Amino acid sequence: MRILTNTLALLLLCFAGSAVAHDARPAYLQIDETTPGDYTLLWRTPVKSGRLLPVALGLPERTQPLSDPITQHLQDSLIERRRIRLATGLAGERIDFNGLQATITDVLVRVQYNDGSQSTALVQPSQPWVEIPQPQSTTGIALSYLRHGVDHILFGFDHLLFVLALLLIVRNTRTLLWTVTAFTLAHSITLTLSTLGVVRLSSIPVESVIALSIVLLATEIIRAREGKPSATARWPWLVAFSFGLLHGFGFAGALNELGLPEGDIPLALFTFNLGVELGQLIFIAIVLGAIALARRFSALDTARRHSLTATTYGIGCLAAFWFCERVVQIF
Repeated sequence: MRILTNTLALLLLCFAGSAVAHDARPAYLQIDETTPGDYTLLWRTPVKSGRLLPVALGLPERTQPLSDPITQHLQDSLIERRRIRLATGLAGERIDFNGLQATITDVLVRVQYNDGSQSTALVQPSQPWVEIPQPQSTTGIALSYLRHGVDHILFGFDHLLFVLALLLIVRNTRTLLWTVTAFTLAHSITLTLSTLGVVRLSSIPVESVIALSIVLLATEIIRAREGKPSATARWPWLVAFSFGLLHGFGFAGALNELGLPEGDIPLALFTFNLGVELGQLIFIAIVLGAIALARRFSALDTARRHSLTATTYGIGCLAAFWFCERVVQIF
């Protein structure tokens, strides 16, 4: 009993403790080469709770400014645009993000060269600088977007919480396979359509509904365990597909922030989605392994049911908090 309770409680604590990190928008640096040695720079600094992220951009010493910075204040960020020159090129140069080490926010860095090639990097507070690499090969682009996909799902705590709720309501392996497949198919459809610009939805309303979907799923788990009629318990694959369409828009928002290489859009889209699926399978394997281990060492079925009920209420309360927080951002 204690193993099961502690395992699931630990998962919830991880989600709760990292909720702020997931909700914080990453900073973003976009550098486009216009002619050899000349670049346009876009630096987006997030605004969280009315405060600008205290991070300063540190360009290489040999950088020559070609224009004064132009700033644009948005509700959720400050955008700065400028033109710079590095006569010997940007590859191999180091860019610092002073103050990033004192935050919980990452920086997405994307460099587009005038020959159509590009490089991308994710800068984290533990190493607040990036050395601009040479343009990426096709293999490099594929591995980069695969890693971005894995990172996004494993640190996308609302997506993981939804998957965890699905695992708690599904009762057999066959149904679980259908449910996971339906969720994967659904979010792959909307991820592709949104990324290609066929369908677009605003990110904050989508994230709000995603949180609400977790609340609704938690109530369905309680109904099913109390023996009440539950459409979700009978057809979890249908619910997974329906809400999976919304989660796909959430994944697309992350991919749009990363940007897509002009000459390798299908490859980047495919490998990012593959990374999402890989991260999802890793999470499912960990949860199922923990539950199987707990069942092996837990002798009291009644105690196990109580611990699962407590976990479900924890899922619902955390998701309700996210929902309220995101609705406030809309208005």
